[in-house]
Amino acid sequence: MDPTTKIAELIAPTIESLGYELVRVSFTGGEYPILQVMAEKEDGTMTVEGCAEISRAVSALMDVEDPITEAYDLEVSSPGIDRPLTRLKDFDRWSGFEAKVELQEAVNGQRRYRGKLLGLEGENILLLDGAGEKWELPFADLRKAKLVLTDELIAASQSSNKS
Repeated sequence: MDPTTKIAELIAPTIESLGYELVRVSFTGGEYPILQVMAEKEDGTMTVEGCAEISRAVSALMDVEDPITEAYDLEVSSPGIDRPLTRLKDFDRWSGFEAKVELQEAVNGQRRYRGKLLGLEGENILLLDGAGEKWELPFADLRKAKLVLTDELIAASQSSNKS
């Protein structure tokens, strides 16, 4: 099992008990290892206080469970504007916006896609590429996906921050 999957399973219940949803966990090794935790409230918001609250809770849990034996820095953040798409509901929520999607296994000889999200069909991601071709991409084969920073995304983000 991927160590980040194990850590996500370990910390998700604590994050959820604080009223947040876990978006992504990543761990980068090297000279200065970093454990990055992205989370948000159900409405997609995050505050500095929320990051601090999650950081304290996750730090205490990681100290007790000790899944990472080496020294590392913990970073807690919101997913940001050009956020990673990691959950099925993300593809519905961000329907209409441009995204990059990469699969583990190729569909019709292709693993990387870029286009407008059209939501979901069951557990398949619907995407309309720049050539006007509609793709059904299996969520189960998702390697990574993220929104592309566009003027439309920035405008939508600014209008949602005013409400």
